[in-house]
Amino acid sequence: MDADSSYENTTPVVDDTNGAPDTVLDGATPVLTRLPGELTALKDIATDQGRAVEERLEAFEDILDSEVGDTTLTRARNVEREVGLRQLYLKFEGGNPTGTQKDRIAFAQAMDALRRGFDAITVATCGNYGAAVAMAASFAGLRCYIYIPEGYRTKRIDEMTSQGAEIVRCAGDYEKAVQLSGEQARADEIYDANPGGANTALQLRAYGEIAYEIYDELRDAPAAVALPVSNGTTLAGVYRGFISLHRRGKTSRLPRMIAGSTFGKNPIIHAFRGNRANCEDLRPDRLRETAVNEPLINWHAIDGDLALEAVRASGGHAGYASDKSMSQYARILREKEGLSVLPASTAGMIALLERHRQEPLPGDRYVVVVTGKKA
Repeated sequence: MDADSSYENTTPVVDDTNGAPDTVLDGATPVLTRLPGELTALKDIATDQGRAVEERLEAFEDILDSEVGDTTLTRARNVEREVGLRQLYLKFEGGNPTGTQKDRIAFAQAMDALRRGFDAITVATCGNYGAAVAMAASFAGLRCYIYIPEGYRTKRIDEMTSQGAEIVRCAGDYEKAVQLSGEQARADEIYDANPGGANTALQLRAYGEIAYEIYDELRDAPAAVALPVSNGTTLAGVYRGFISLHRRGKTSRLPRMIAGSTFGKNPIIHAFRGNRANCEDLRPDRLRETAVNEPLINWHAIDGDLALEAVRASGGHAGYASDKSMSQYARILREKEGLSVLPASTAGMIALLERHRQEPLPGDRYVVVVTGKKA
């Protein structure tokens, strides 16, 4: 759980350090485990407090440019035949340094913190986002404080501490951890990397890079882009990226945005399907986690209204995905395309295919954003 997901301490704890199935998003595998010589040299410069900030920034930007983003976009021809939808492309975010799209905003914010003279950064997380911020902070020479609800366990904690991050256990749920992290940021003049704050615009721009990379490959916007949602930040950022491209005359159209999430447990999907004007908080005591749906569980979507607006403005669609269907499509991607993704990341694909079953989509190009780990 992280910037795009939430945890409520009345729900069962998933402890993937003690044999829980490796299906939750927090099980993503880091890609960058050994530093090549050139990267080590750049890190030495970026973390050197005795150097000028401009020199450190240049080295860090070189790291960001070489290691973050520019993930693969591949046509899923075998899956196309399986689902009856032509020109289906997979944008695999698992190729980022810590294995998820969170690296995009983590590294962008670490660079922003370095530029603005901060010497420390803080964030609340239950897994992926903390790992991403810890790695980014280590490359920028920033102290890092990561708040984690005391009832949650994740094997990614070892990654965080190995990067020099300090773990702060706190009572309560994910939202409480965000609150406490933000309070420390204000009190101690630490950079606040939490969602929903002053850095929302920066986070949206960072996720907008996904749109630019899709455009670079396809040379136009696809008919639709499907993503899993929890807080909705990634979807909102991708849509804003396409808006920017369209306004500059780069694309002939805007894609329809397709949002998918776990059945009955996400405010964005709940609001769209209920034709509500805005996202409304769900009752935490009614939400139940599983090893599959955990990354998508959310009673309060921090950037939910931004995502809801994107889906509606683009003429898109939002749908639910069951644990069974998410596991099924993760298996299909593994068997048909040789790509190992974590089941929760297929929620957007499932919502897209639900729409296709309701009303067959025309022959065009469709992109599904997935994350996880390589086979």
